[in-house]
Amino acid sequence: MGARGYVDHLNKKKPTVVNLFEQYLPPTISSPSPRKASIHDVIIKEAGYWNGTTLDLIPSRLELSNTLKNPTGKERKLAKALALVSDNYDLILIDCAPTESILTDAAYYASRYALVPVKPEFLATIGLPLLANSVLQFKEENSDHALDICGIVFNHSSSYSDGPETNASVAEVMEEAVKNSWHVYGTHVRYSRSYAKAAREGTPIGSTSYVRGNVQQQFASFSEEFFKSIGFK
Repeated sequence: MGARGYVDHLNKKKPTVVNLFEQYLPPTISSPSPRKASIHDVIIKEAGYWNGTTLDLIPSRLELSNTLKNPTGKERKLAKALALVSDNYDLILIDCAPTESILTDAAYYASRYALVPVKPEFLATIGLPLLANSVLQFKEENSDHALDICGIVFNHSSSYSDGPETNASVAEVMEEAVKNSWHVYGTHVRYSRSYAKAAREGTPIGSTSYVRGNVQQQFASFSEEFFKSIGFK
């Protein structure tokens, strides 16, 4: 969508994933009565930056936090909605915060794998065991649901931040990963100014102005690793 397209989407009060959780579309000037929300109402077709894109998108908005105030019975709504269109896609990615909530549960119910990005710092060592307990508890309560952590990817570091603290954190995360039999991807996805620039310029990260070759390469390398780890061809 790009940043401007997203703001325009919100200003026009178009549907987002919030409507899937709330199960209705509110009245508007053109449609004065509320109506039942459908997965097809919220999918934005061909949302990629490139010509001939096959990327579709379901956007969110800040009001998603309001669904936490009344979470009862909402944890399976996303999975049920996606089940209606899952055969249309090769891969569905759900981006959510790592904090445990109804939104995390909703992502678990809709997913086969959890991909864990980790910033190499001391706090990551604290957060990983909590995540492990979260996944294990979900599996214990839902024995018919196959959910596994497909791997851990180190991100948001840079060559400028590398040093004893980063190295110590990486070692601690690796130790935790071995303990839990988690895969750790060999490619580190480092921070780049191209992330913000891509939104501003409306281009893929690898096509931004003055992009460095290592940015393109690290995404290509990581995507190959990731696809292989989940058996995606």
